[in-house]
Amino acid sequence: MFAFTKWVDAFNRGIGRVVMYGIFVLMGILFWSIVTKFGSQPSLWTLEAAQFAMVTYFILGGPYAIQMNSHVRMDLFYDNWSIKRKALADAITVFCLLGYLGVMLWGAIGSTAYSLGYFGSEPLSFFAGLVTGAEETGTMERSRSIWRPYLWPIKLLICVGIVLMLLQAISELFKDLLRLRGEEI
Repeated sequence: MFAFTKWVDAFNRGIGRVVMYGIFVLMGILFWSIVTKFGSQPSLWTLEAAQFAMVTYFILGGPYAIQMNSHVRMDLFYDNWSIKRKALADAITVFCLLGYLGVMLWGAIGSTAYSLGYFGSEPLSFFAGLVTGAEETGTMERSRSIWRPYLWPIKLLICVGIVLMLLQAISELFKDLLRLRGEEI
């Protein structure tokens, strides 16, 4: 458990530290949008690019936020609890998070398969077929805007982010279990 938590924490910390600078990418896109609107030549791609940048920032920064305990929590009673009591509460409630992320991942996988042109009900077999060469992509989903970017890259990124959040949630569960056993982390 200890080795798993060290590896996952280091991996998500590295990604989180890089992605946190994505806010400047978002600011640059929005600044470009403002400049082009004042120049009477508004860019058509800036709104969706800003949305994609924000999704990337949010979904890849989520595991780092979990790791740093900077997510939203009701601290009405929690702050006054002992370390073991906090660990017990966190170990129990993390199963709600794991269930939620599992449902989110299943939906994201299905949505990603759809964006690659698969319209069946078995997205995992579709991806297995893509890897082995038994399946091919169909007509890929595009945005309905005038820019019309493909949507599979951002949907794939959402799947990766959810997997990283699942790994971080499991890491937090393991850390709580280690705390309950009285081990120093």
